[in-house]
Amino acid sequence: MDVCKHNQSISCNCSYACARHGKCCECIAHHRKSGEFPACFFSAKAEKRYDRSFDALVRDRG
Repeated sequence: MDVCKHNQSISCNCSYACARHGKCCECIAHHRKSGEFPACFFSAKAEKRYDRSFDALVRDRG
């Protein structure tokens, strides 16, 4: 049973081409496994750098 459904009402700001667009639970699980944050945590400018680290998040929000 696929409990993570595509949510078309959410505008995913990730500019990286992957199969997880709109599947927030899959995206979060993917990035969490790597110790990262998903694109939706970042501003549009910071997201385009593809640095999903905690340090990048702090710089972006600082």
